[in-house]
Amino acid sequence: MRTRSTFLAAATAAGIACTISLSGGSASAASPTVAPGGNFNLSVWELQEPVGSPGSPTTIPSSELQGANGYQDSYFYTDTRDGAMTFWAPEKGVTTPDSDYARSELRQMNPDGTPADWSLSGTHTLNATLRVVSVTSNVCVGQIHLGTGGSSTKPLIELYYHSDGDIVAGVENSPSGGQTTHNVGQVPIGKTWSYTLGVSGGQIDLTVNGSTTHYAVPSSFNAYKQYFKAGSYNQSSSDSTTKGARVAFYGLTISS
Repeated sequence: MRTRSTFLAAATAAGIACTISLSGGSASAASPTVAPGGNFNLSVWELQEPVGSPGSPTTIPSSELQGANGYQDSYFYTDTRDGAMTFWAPEKGVTTPDSDYARSELRQMNPDGTPADWSLSGTHTLNATLRVVSVTSNVCVGQIHLGTGGSSTKPLIELYYHSDGDIVAGVENSPSGGQTTHNVGQVPIGKTWSYTLGVSGGQIDLTVNGSTTHYAVPSSFNAYKQYFKAGSYNQSSSDSTTKGARVAFYGLTISS
């Protein structure tokens, strides 16, 4: 296991979350002494971190994330007080070629280790329970992203949490870009909330704290396959390595 134990001893976020569903248990039963893979099913995820070579962030495969002794470091770790799977994305970090923002974020994979790439015609759901510990401006905490089918690298939908507590869905207008935003909730910083993000019958379904909205998928997306992402995809950049977005997850499951 690659770990930074000295960091983990000091990296607990303020506040303890209430008991909520975890994959394989509840927040109160999650172990604070194991890697995230000991509390969460990470067999269908890989991790991208804000380090590496310019334009080529480091990716940690599912095989290294799984289990109590799986991968963790200062960007992806278990909160030592409540067992939350925590993602840290500073404002200054290595980014992908198509983004100006750093991320510590999971990307959906198939159980056989190949990238997930599913059709809009099916039913696919991402469930998460989380809290945003800190954020400078806003952070994307969940996505349905375009996979194969064309040249676009855009998301179909991004779910943002803003520093004022607003939760906003950004629905892409077309594969070439442009988002329409919808305010879908409001939760104070540091408080626990939940979302369900999915596709069913060719439409986007989003539930935030029990309130559900639906969005039509423009026909221009029909040629594309999709996959889920979740974590801390910071939406602001600067030269600071101490400012950024820290997001703690207490539940994360996929039905796909």
